[in-house]
Amino acid sequence: MVAAGEPLSLREVARRAGVSATAVYRHFPDKQALLTAVARAGLVRLGAAQHAAYDAAGGGAAGFNATGVAYVRFALANPALFRLIFAQPLGTTLEGKGSEDDAMTFLLANAATLAPPGIDARVFALRAWSVAHGLAMLMLDGAVPTDQATIARVVDAHAMLGGA
Repeated sequence: MVAAGEPLSLREVARRAGVSATAVYRHFPDKQALLTAVARAGLVRLGAAQHAAYDAAGGGAAGFNATGVAYVRFALANPALFRLIFAQPLGTTLEGKGSEDDAMTFLLANAATLAPPGIDARVFALRAWSVAHGLAMLMLDGAVPTDQATIARVVDAHAMLGGA
């Protein structure tokens, strides 16, 4: 296992995968390409977790809240992958230019249906993302204790809009 803070090499990845170093280079021209591919795969997994949470909650506002909770839980369950996702240039923006399954596209679509009159859907989406991402990072960094009830209360869209 590569210790925290140690640089990752493609040669080490190849060794752990049980393939030759040249095999890795056939798929990834350099370490950055590998990290980007892993981050993209992580973003797909994050989006799938959010979709599943949304569906399980029955959609609507409950589903929107469930996607925020899923976001934080994903971060806590996959801290290195979560940090990698947002450290790579994946084009993860609120422009919603990804596929229909893209986490940002999903966030924007849900925010557009839930944003109250007078609040731009992109602003509402950014608020929701900022809250979930900020809480995830605070919990990952140990600044806030990991508590499932706190996660649910903090990412509640109603509360973000000034509700109780």
